[in-house]
Amino acid sequence: MAGGMDLGGGKGKKSLDVAINLTPFIDLMAVTISFLIMTAVWTQIGRLQVAQAGGPATEEEQKQEEQTKTVQLTLFVTPTELRLAADQSEFPPIEAKRGANGKLDLAPLIARFKELKAQFPDQAAITLQTEDKVRYEDLVRIIDQCIGAGLPQVSVSAIMG
Repeated sequence: MAGGMDLGGGKGKKSLDVAINLTPFIDLMAVTISFLIMTAVWTQIGRLQVAQAGGPATEEEQKQEEQTKTVQLTLFVTPTELRLAADQSEFPPIEAKRGANGKLDLAPLIARFKELKAQFPDQAAITLQTEDKVRYEDLVRIIDQCIGAGLPQVSVSAIMG
């Protein structure tokens, strides 16, 4: 017998020469390797870049925060009005008027953003609190205007209360 060892395989004894089918083993390895590659990719995609919302940790960060003058800026968006609040003070509400094309008129909001940026040039963050009834198109246009007005750190949440 070629390639095997003959142990005197007489009657009733099986030969040790067996052909091993490698196809299932190769299939298993292919599936395992593709699974491992996909897992590695998804763990990279699943990472989020987050910043801690707590106060500054070091004295150096506290000094830097004192030098940059910013406020907690919140824009409350409802289907009928837009209300802008900076820390504890609120600005007069802006009525949500629609133009002839059916789009929300954001000119008063842009003017209000310009006033704010004049008072707080280092301001970069704004929180939009919206009601469920606000149209998605309007929300996207408001976010675009926030970014265009120099407030690139936009966060969106539902109105609480």
